[in-house]
Amino acid sequence: MKRFLLYITFLFAVFTAAAQPPNDFQNPKKAEKIRALYVAYISQQLQFTPEEAQRFWPLHDQYQAEMQNINNSSLSELDRQQRMLDLKRNYQPKIDAILGRERSNNFYRLNDQFRDKLLEVRQHRQEMKAERKAEGGIIRENPGGGVFRRGNGQGGRRENMIPPKSN
Repeated sequence: MKRFLLYITFLFAVFTAAAQPPNDFQNPKKAEKIRALYVAYISQQLQFTPEEAQRFWPLHDQYQAEMQNINNSSLSELDRQQRMLDLKRNYQPKIDAILGRERSNNFYRLNDQFRDKLLEVRQHRQEMKAERKAEGGIIRENPGGGVFRRGNGQGGRRENMIPPKSN
């Protein structure tokens, strides 16, 4: 169990270090990785039994689809937030029936924590990118998520072992 938790923590750390800006999350592979980390994080934090997981995740997927519809709608911000709150209130008894009241409340808190962490990582990555540009280096991103940087005439420095493009 400790090894599993260590592995999940390591994956989370590696992924957060390589997170991309929001428009890159439309990439299906990256979305899949985020989803896998999210499932592992929520499952580990709430300590699901196999039966609970089997009942919870289909309900969660339904909840997420409805939440996504609300986020993609053209509602005013206040109406959007109200609809999201109404949706949470609608799903609360269903999740309570699977996890119990306390763990159900923890789910909403953990869900927000995971999203906040992703936003922090994105922001940090954007700041690092801007800092590298300000240093005068040429930055080229690799679709694989790494960065190649050439600096101030002192040769290139490779990060994540990405070879330079050949022209």
